[in-house]
Amino acid sequence: MRDRIMRAAGAVLCATVAFMPVSALAFDVNKASSNFDLVSLSDAELSARSIKTVDMGNVEITSGHVVAADPLAQPDRPAFEKTVPAGDYPVRLYQAFGRVAAASMRFGEGKPDHWELATIPGQDVATLKDDEIFGYPVDAGLGSYMDADTLDLIGEREQQEQTEKPDSDVNYYDVLAPELDANKGIYALHRPVSGKKGNVAIFWSGGGDGVYPVFWGMDKDEHPLVLLTDFQVIENADGHRKPSL
Repeated sequence: MRDRIMRAAGAVLCATVAFMPVSALAFDVNKASSNFDLVSLSDAELSARSIKTVDMGNVEITSGHVVAADPLAQPDRPAFEKTVPAGDYPVRLYQAFGRVAAASMRFGEGKPDHWELATIPGQDVATLKDDEIFGYPVDAGLGSYMDADTLDLIGEREQQEQTEKPDSDVNYYDVLAPELDANKGIYALHRPVSGKKGNVAIFWSGGGDGVYPVFWGMDKDEHPLVLLTDFQVIENADGHRKPSL
């Protein structure tokens, strides 16, 4: 099943670098995204900027190895190099112009001291040109946060579905559809295997298909406070639409 999805997604799955209008001579994380303040604004401040929020609930991180991916298009996405303590962490969506503009997962309280581009093994920020950035490819219109172990549970659920429906071509979207539909197609907090620890926060990628960067918000002692996926819908965390949309 996974091989079939990978082939169907096509060349976009090979893309780990996206081109963005970054004007510095070397990669600058603060120019790669101007939406970092989203995670530090109060609900009242966000509302004043016409940014709505959805608190999805907690993702169960069991191994500490976090994956962000389009779960249908790239079900074997490697986990980020940086790890977090095992635990249950809240996911929040930020909506603007009827789209999911960003998605965060919180590991600790407070405003990040600085931000880093999240990378997977084999990626080196120092190799990026001034108009490039690492990100994950979206080809099914979805993003997600999960533990690396949850990928195995998704595979287990696929096998269950295939066993129960041996004469049908199992599509994992059919598994997710009822949960997504219950939330107007915007998000689902999905548990692949009932009774087993490990779930996944799945959400609409507001910018559609493409390649989207993920960033670590770090405290001054280099501990992760938050993970942020920027879907390139707004800029400057002020509710203004990006010119490309």
